[in-house]
Amino acid sequence: MNVSFVEKDPTWGLIRLDIVKNDYAAAVEAKLRTARRRANVPGFRVGMVPMGMIKKMYGKSLLLEEINRLVSENLFKYVKDTNLPILGEPMPSEAEPSNVDLDTQEDFTFNFDVILYPRLNIALGKEDTLTYYKVNIDDDMLNKQVEAYAANFGSYEKVDEAEEKDLVKGTIAELENGTPKEGGIVVENAVLMPQYIKNDEEKAKFIGAKTNSVIVFNPHKAFNGSEPEIASFLRVKKEQVAELTGDFSFEIKEITRHKNAELNQELFDKVFGENVVTSEEEFKNNIREALEEQFTPQSDYKFLNDARPLLMQKAGDIKLADNLLLRWLKLTNEKATEEALERDYYESSRDALLYDILRNSLVSQANIQVNDEDIDEYAKRVAKAQFAQYGMLSVPEDVLDNYAKEMLKNRQTMENIKERAKDEKLATWMKEQVSLDLKLLSAEEFAKLFA
Repeated sequence: MNVSFVEKDPTWGLIRLDIVKNDYAAAVEAKLRTARRRANVPGFRVGMVPMGMIKKMYGKSLLLEEINRLVSENLFKYVKDTNLPILGEPMPSEAEPSNVDLDTQEDFTFNFDVILYPRLNIALGKEDTLTYYKVNIDDDMLNKQVEAYAANFGSYEKVDEAEEKDLVKGTIAELENGTPKEGGIVVENAVLMPQYIKNDEEKAKFIGAKTNSVIVFNPHKAFNGSEPEIASFLRVKKEQVAELTGDFSFEIKEITRHKNAELNQELFDKVFGENVVTSEEEFKNNIREALEEQFTPQSDYKFLNDARPLLMQKAGDIKLADNLLLRWLKLTNEKATEEALERDYYESSRDALLYDILRNSLVSQANIQVNDEDIDEYAKRVAKAQFAQYGMLSVPEDVLDNYAKEMLKNRQTMENIKERAKDEKLATWMKEQVSLDLKLLSAEEFAKLFA
């Protein structure tokens, strides 16, 4: 078999496969012998059907099967072995149709159109300036995060008198004429926090209330008639809420108050691990670094996105084989109409493809490689960031490893992480090539960039 390639123009090429009889004859003959051994034809014992009849019955289909196998294997092997830079996949050529007639030919030629990846040379230098947005981790943000950790690792203590943010536990009973209603609603171990009561008059009844006291209040007024809240509080169906507009008693059995953890070694160890930090200054510095790391992927994303105009200008007029790309899209999206595919291609897909070409060209230019170790490491960082959202900064390495491995079992997640790792390396490389106009923003201003 001979496989060759001809570049028709910078956007389009043709792969030609020439198959001769020697390429397939032995395999087809073997398949015919297998078919003969298994053939069950009336008038003949199994395995004794004349070969001429077997060839007549199965010869053409087995020949076609073998030729298809040869074409498929050798076509994609050629693309891989030669590292041919193509977009999409090879398609049967319309410009030069394949020459195939199973009845009269022994040698066959198959032609496939391929869309060639544009050759780009994007020269970046320090004369090029790009803005890099970074969140300013100011004292206010830092202190809020310190407060969050202190609250997260705080404790509850019993108190005798309720304040707005305390947790009040007790028994609720529906009243009728000021006394418990016979057969009425009774809720044991009910819980409420005065700060979530919406009506100020009803809220005030609980502020200053003491353990073992009984409060008479109106849940309907307290929660402004909110069916979901009242139903959850009284443990009834939402359909019943409209009828429950009267007073209830709340016998307070226990009041607990949350107390933030103190900024001491015990808290430092809980947040970062034993003896990782040993002072309040180190504690805050580590939190600052963690916050900066948290925002870096978004900063890099914004940086790469904002670089598009400069990259497009540097790349010049990028030629694409639009007709072939549209044909490939139609072959891979059979359910979509031709009109819808063309509209989507010219309105959005083409621009997205151009940027992807720019990005991949830079990845190649910078010789950026993403291996399994990079993917595993990035997955662990994603896992670590997810745990950090819940205040868990000292997650053991084996837990992170297992969590990351579970994520990577999903192929789509794995591909997404691979691309994110590639973008991270690309952003790092590009920041070294150009001049950066660093802009520090508050977290709120930074968030607006992505609105």
